[in-house]
Amino acid sequence: MAHPKRKISKTRRDKRRTHYKTEAPQLATCATTGTVHVYHRAYYVEGDMYYKGKLIVEGAKAE
Repeated sequence: MAHPKRKISKTRRDKRRTHYKTEAPQLATCATTGTVHVYHRAYYVEGDMYYKGKLIVEGAKAE
């Protein structure tokens, strides 16, 4: 098993990790309902489930 010969300092470790950043999800506005939702995800509006502006399930229960 690999074993480091010297301790890696916190500064050196953190320099390497600076590139790991989270990005905000891209949001879209539905032309049908006008709600803001995440791309490629189904979303609820007043108990109805929509996907790409089309009604998928009517009266669905949001969890």
